[in-house]
Amino acid sequence: MLHLRYFVAVAEELNFSQAARKLHMAASPLSQRIKDLEHELGHRLFDRSTHHVTLTAAGSALLPIARDVLEQVNAIPWRLREAVKPRRSTVFVGIPAGVHPALRERVKRLEERCHDRFELKRWPGTTPDLVAAVHEGKLALSLVRMPVTDPALEIVPVQVERLGAVVPAARFAGRETVDLAELRDLSYIPSASESIPAYSDDMDHTLSKAGIKKRLKVGGTEYSGISELVANGSSFSITMLDPASPMHLFLVDGATILPFADFRPQLETALVWRRDRGEEGDLAELVSGVREIFAEPLST
Repeated sequence: MLHLRYFVAVAEELNFSQAARKLHMAASPLSQRIKDLEHELGHRLFDRSTHHVTLTAAGSALLPIARDVLEQVNAIPWRLREAVKPRRSTVFVGIPAGVHPALRERVKRLEERCHDRFELKRWPGTTPDLVAAVHEGKLALSLVRMPVTDPALEIVPVQVERLGAVVPAARFAGRETVDLAELRDLSYIPSASESIPAYSDDMDHTLSKAGIKKRLKVGGTEYSGISELVANGSSFSITMLDPASPMHLFLVDGATILPFADFRPQLETALVWRRDRGEEGDLAELVSGVREIFAEPLST
C-alpha cells in the first residue's frame, strides 16, 4: 500500500523532489521505492531524464487502478462504522387534530434527537384510533387527548391547554369573558365527540349540571363547519383558548372565542407507548428521548 501511495504521488507531481516533499521524505528513498515497485510488477512505470519525468504506458494504466485501491482502503474506517452501527428503523408517531405548534416543535426535536436510530413519520387520527394502533404495535407512540385508560400503555402528560367558548360574536360583542348561565338558551355543539369520546362525555355531563341542556349534533361537519353554525347565533362550542392554537384557523366571521368567567375547562394531551416496548424493549432509545424532551409539560 505504501508503494502505491508513493507511485500516485510521483505520478501526480511528475517530479520526484516535489513528490518527496508532499510525502515528507527524501527524494532518494522515494526513487528507490518506485524502483522496488517496478521490479515487483515487472514494468517500468516512469521514463526519467535529467529534467523530465513522464508516465510510461504501464504507469498510465496503473494510475487509475492505484487510485481506486487507495480510495477503497481510505474508506475502510467509515464503511466499517456503517456496517456495525444499528440500522435506522422507521416508526410512526400518532398525531391528533389541532396539535399546538409548541408541542409540534417538541415532536420535531424528538425526531432530530433520534435521527441516527429512528426515522419518525407522523400518522394522523382520532384519539381512539391512535390508542388502538399503539396497543396493536402499528404505531410506536402517539400524542393523544386525555383521558386514556389502558394498562398496557405508558402515559406521559405533555401539555395542558385552557379551553374557551366559541360563541356568536354579535351577541357577545365587547365582552372579555362569558358565564355558563349565559349559554343556557344556546345549543351546545360537541366538536370533539368522535375524536375524544371520553372527554366529550365528561364535558357534556358538566354542561348539563350547569343547566345547559340543548344539544346540536352534526355528523361529518369539520371544525370550520361548527364555527359557521355558531356564527348563525343560536349555538356555541368549546375549543382551545390560546390564539396560537391551529384551531383558531377554523374560526369564521361572526364567531369569537371567549374565556369562561366561572368555569376553567382544559384539555390534557399525553404521549403514550406500550410498556413492553419502552425502557427494556425496541423503543428504549426513543423513550429516553421522550423523557428528556417532554420532561416539563407545556401549559397554554
